[in-house]
Amino acid sequence: MSFVDTHAHLNDEQLIDNVDEIMQRCAEADVESVICIGIDIQSSQTAVDIAGKHPHVYAAVGIQPNYVSQVPENAIETIRQMAAHPKVVAIGETGLDRYWDYAPFDQQQIFFRQHIELSIDLNLPFVVHMRDCAEDVVELLWEYQSQFPLRGVMHSYTGDWDQAQKCIDAGLHISFAGMVTYKKSDDLRAVAANVPVDRILIETDSPYLSPHPHRGKRPNEPAMVIHTAACLAELHGMSVDEFGAQTTANAKTLFEIK
Repeated sequence: MSFVDTHAHLNDEQLIDNVDEIMQRCAEADVESVICIGIDIQSSQTAVDIAGKHPHVYAAVGIQPNYVSQVPENAIETIRQMAAHPKVVAIGETGLDRYWDYAPFDQQQIFFRQHIELSIDLNLPFVVHMRDCAEDVVELLWEYQSQFPLRGVMHSYTGDWDQAQKCIDAGLHISFAGMVTYKKSDDLRAVAANVPVDRILIETDSPYLSPHPHRGKRPNEPAMVIHTAACLAELHGMSVDEFGAQTTANAKTLFEIK
């Protein structure tokens, strides 16, 4: 049995001082790899640093949409330089967000485009944040999909099935976090049940979104991804071992990790 947490913020202040212990608990829970995600320049560099120190941690570097108005003009070039590190396996997280009013939407779109183009240029997958803007994200993805093959993942997916299908058709994987385990998430579980097993991924988004039965408790951490895996395995009529093996293979293929 093995699992990969494809989206964790080990660089968050709630987790960063305990990475050694967190990775030990990962080993005990058969979570063999963790992808540490950047949201701005500093956190991206910290993700790279953590990955450099821990053999089972990889990094994604990028500017999350809510932070695009807070970074220097040369931010994308800095992300490009970080991406040269051998433990960097993805660009992001990037995407769009209409829920929070932290950055102008047109500026978010510019940065989203820049991240996708960097992903294509460097032949790395990209990690998409989407909140209250599914149609905007799908429209932009399809604009690029018509010109280039896309590789990426919709992280902590919360959209509907039609939108998920369009993302899959555009070349992306769909990742689910702890929300899919919550009692009132029947609609999300219905979506997850329809995602082809070769395009599904699991994540914690730790230190946030602790899965049932730990909902509301922080910090969440990568070892808890097993609860999300168990929920999704049941939806797909698979054993947890089978589902873990499948999603681990999916993650290794997408992110080209060992």
